[in-house]
Amino acid sequence: MRGVFQGSLLDSPDDEPGPGPLGDTVQRTHLGQGAWIDLRPSWITGADSLFERLLHAVPWRAESRQMYDRVVDVPRLLSFYREGMTLPDPILTEANEALNAHYAPELGEPFVTAGLCLYRDNRDSVSWHGDQVGRGATEDTMIAIVSLGTPRPLLLRPRSGDAPTIRHDLGHGDLLVMGGSCQRTWEHAIPKSTRPCGPRISIQYRPHNVR
Repeated sequence: MRGVFQGSLLDSPDDEPGPGPLGDTVQRTHLGQGAWIDLRPSWITGADSLFERLLHAVPWRAESRQMYDRVVDVPRLLSFYREGMTLPDPILTEANEALNAHYAPELGEPFVTAGLCLYRDNRDSVSWHGDQVGRGATEDTMIAIVSLGTPRPLLLRPRSGDAPTIRHDLGHGDLLVMGGSCQRTWEHAIPKSTRPCGPRISIQYRPHNVR
């Protein structure tokens, strides 16, 4: 672990841990071209305790990828839970069930996989991309992201370049859902920072064959 995690002042140990309500607490922003995002700040109560448990319980792994003529380390640690696998904490299962109850009628199917990323400090990042491996390249879909730990900016920009970049600082149990054509018509990123910061974990819930 490279960064030092500082808990949220709003995360009370007396609160019942787990996902909060959705419904009217979710704010939707339409981005154009059929894309939208939903934001629900502080959705997970007890998020700091969950962060600490996942930090130690998840089998984090480092990966490397071919970039042009060389192999480079992926600047974050990863873990992936396929359909049918037991998630590493009961609260993640509760969150999956709550997301399905809220979004499955609109999505037409459940979220069935969970990808976890550990951003250890300001040097870890993910570059601009859309999740287009599988059905996301050709179909409208949803990806729900729960952020734990130190807030980091998640940036969104249109592929067409005809709208400004959108920034949301996500951490401490925040929920952001990208839906509609978002993976095809917009890109998102977690940039590196010149300022030191603590670690962050993101959990990405996806439907079948969306990566």
